[in-house]
Amino acid sequence: MKKKITVIVVDDSALIRALFSDLLGSDPDIEVIATAVDAYDAREKIKKLNPDVITLDIEMPNMDGIAFLRKIMSLRPMPVVMVSSLTQRGANATIEALEIGAVDYVPKLDSKTFDAGKLGAMLIEKVKAAARAKVSSPSRPPMLEKPPALQITGKFRAGALIAIGSSTGGVEAVRDIVTVLPEDAPPVVITQHMPGAFTKTFAKRLDGLAHMRIKEAEEGDRLESGCIYIAPGNLHLRIERTGGSYWCRLGDGEHVSGHKPSVDVLFESVAEAAGKNAVGAILTGMGKDGARGMLQMKKAGAFTIGQDEATCVVYGMPKAAWMAGAVDVQLPLSKIASEALQKCI
Repeated sequence: MKKKITVIVVDDSALIRALFSDLLGSDPDIEVIATAVDAYDAREKIKKLNPDVITLDIEMPNMDGIAFLRKIMSLRPMPVVMVSSLTQRGANATIEALEIGAVDYVPKLDSKTFDAGKLGAMLIEKVKAAARAKVSSPSRPPMLEKPPALQITGKFRAGALIAIGSSTGGVEAVRDIVTVLPEDAPPVVITQHMPGAFTKTFAKRLDGLAHMRIKEAEEGDRLESGCIYIAPGNLHLRIERTGGSYWCRLGDGEHVSGHKPSVDVLFESVAEAAGKNAVGAILTGMGKDGARGMLQMKKAGAFTIGQDEATCVVYGMPKAAWMAGAVDVQLPLSKIASEALQKCI
């Protein structure tokens, strides 16, 4: 008999504890073995019950979720799915949690947009992915200043463009790549699966650590060397080439490959706009968004890179791209930035 994924729900709200228990318990592969009202309650139950995953509210009394997460990841690393509000404060805290080592997060839905079915499906999917994720003690202290930029010999060719797609585990992976790119690197466009309230905060945090300028993409932005553009949450980012320049085009519309923004949408547009001048990298994430678009990039002559299984938090998107024949080379995360730059010379 298949072992169920065991979960402890940590939240100071009795309503949320009951709701999450019911939603997760509706899946035959998941069992909520306990709930906890705060970090101290959770600590004792984690020691006693040894769950596979915990869901952790960011805003709790006595000890907030971020402080408790730091203790978990330093003393007893385990898969954690954060629960956060779609606010500026929630965005800052969520991105900090992902940098500390949380696998993923689910946004709290407000009363106007609450949909139990949608929340339940999201929660179940992310708990299952977390149970399969690679989790370890932080190998380094939080990044507080810019790391040295990579030294590349040679001149970047005109028209070179780097496109990156990522999802679960991508906050750390994207950070590790973009913060070592030199200030004269070709333009970089990124789609990271994230809600609209979070991407501007994500871009701002990265901008303070990188040698390149980093911003949330806006409609009509002209891509420039030394600048990185991140797709806004809840909008698709496409790249268009007119007048010898690349331009950002934002669109609403339906979800593509289950997402908005979609990596497939970005990669397909880059294949058409940049062709052989592009380099694509697909990073950690669950699902297969990006595989189809990366295949189009490869067919158009672009060089394509997949993050290898050993360094992925979730080897889903890179695996799908590899299985589709869309990836030229699989590399550990630490080698992707250098390889991408070399292919732009």
